[in-house]
Amino acid sequence: MLKFALIGCGRIAKRHSELLGHNQIEGAQLSAVCDVVRSRAEAIGKQFGVPAYSDMHDMMDREKVDVAVVLTESGLHAEHVVALARHGKHIMVEKPMALTLGDADRMIAACDAARVRLFVVKQNRLNVPVVKLRQALEAGRFGKLVMGTVRVRWCRDQSYYKQDKWRGTWALDGGVLTNQASHHVDLLEWMMGDVESVFAMSRTALVDIETEDTAVVALRFMNGALGVIEATTAARPKDLEGSISILGEGGTVVIGGFAVNEMLTWNFAKKEAGDEEVLAKYSVNPPSVYGFGHQAYYDHVVKSIREGTSQLVDGLAGRKSLELISAIYESIETGKEVSLHFRPSRCRLGHRHG
Repeated sequence: MLKFALIGCGRIAKRHSELLGHNQIEGAQLSAVCDVVRSRAEAIGKQFGVPAYSDMHDMMDREKVDVAVVLTESGLHAEHVVALARHGKHIMVEKPMALTLGDADRMIAACDAARVRLFVVKQNRLNVPVVKLRQALEAGRFGKLVMGTVRVRWCRDQSYYKQDKWRGTWALDGGVLTNQASHHVDLLEWMMGDVESVFAMSRTALVDIETEDTAVVALRFMNGALGVIEATTAARPKDLEGSISILGEGGTVVIGGFAVNEMLTWNFAKKEAGDEEVLAKYSVNPPSVYGFGHQAYYDHVVKSIREGTSQLVDGLAGRKSLELISAIYESIETGKEVSLHFRPSRCRLGHRHG
């Protein structure tokens, strides 16, 4: 039985603690929780009958822990992962793995030096229809790729950002591109391949935050295909969709729903057995925008550690989507098309004032 400890007991910790605390992950259990705001840790600790701490090193020294799960503010992920690596335990970190490429590199180096695995949570890769789409792509059913599009149209009003002072800040969070849409950006690049360049625009439309709540991005992929990212938390009055569309010379697939969970279009020029059942078979309504992917991701982590198999999203894969997001912000700041072979100079993500 692998023992998991949570560091950070904010909004996303509810999902992680329920899966582990209610024994929904075979071979895994919740062993301890930690938050600098002790009352937050104590609330989850009491709910699931596990020890609560306000100091993560104290927790790691005192408790039996196989995997530390970092759920703190995005801008603090690097600091916490690097510090935790010295305990010699595997580490899971929520998206985005970091806010700067330098921080991502420090995290990868620290885990490599400590010989521990770094798992970056990208649970949407394991959504049922997404897995089916990936299989079709790997089987070559699309042929030449033409266009890939992701849309995130969610609702986050001012009360959401007021939950914590760090939300919507450049130093610790980023905007819709870094937070809510980071999974979708990852999916688009995973499906379409390496990005050559991006051109982006953004605005802060309906809330009072430092960063953007609305953005559009045009992408050119190395294989010649084009792409579009449409991301907003200004949908009102509720979440509308989280979707991905892939178009190729051989066919088209569209996955919609509000959490990339519903197969809407499965249309290929060359039909195969089972195609007629796909729309009905690969649509699952999840309980929230987090989807069902976290459970599948934990199953993957347990199997990977037990069997010594490779991670679905390791530090380098997590860094890859961060590089793309950094290039998008660079384009927003400069008003120019930005090549992915660049060094950030104007991108504000992850930087503290003064």
